[in-house]
Amino acid sequence: MDKQERRKNRTKSRVRAKVEWPFRILKRVFGYTKVRYRGIVKNHQWHLAAFALVNLYMNRKRLAPQGA
Repeated sequence: MDKQERRKNRTKSRVRAKVEWPFRILKRVFGYTKVRYRGIVKNHQWHLAAFALVNLYMNRKRLAPQGA
């Protein structure tokens, strides 16, 4: 591989890692593996709430008061 191809692959892997990390948290921490289909609106609302929790979880150190 030449340097340009390596740079492209490295950029792709960095983006992929940033995108896949929240899904890992959703699966491992919150136990999301499968959801029964309950309708598009209900499933969509569930996913919004789940990823809001993931965002809170990922930023918990910044949100917590110092010394807590």
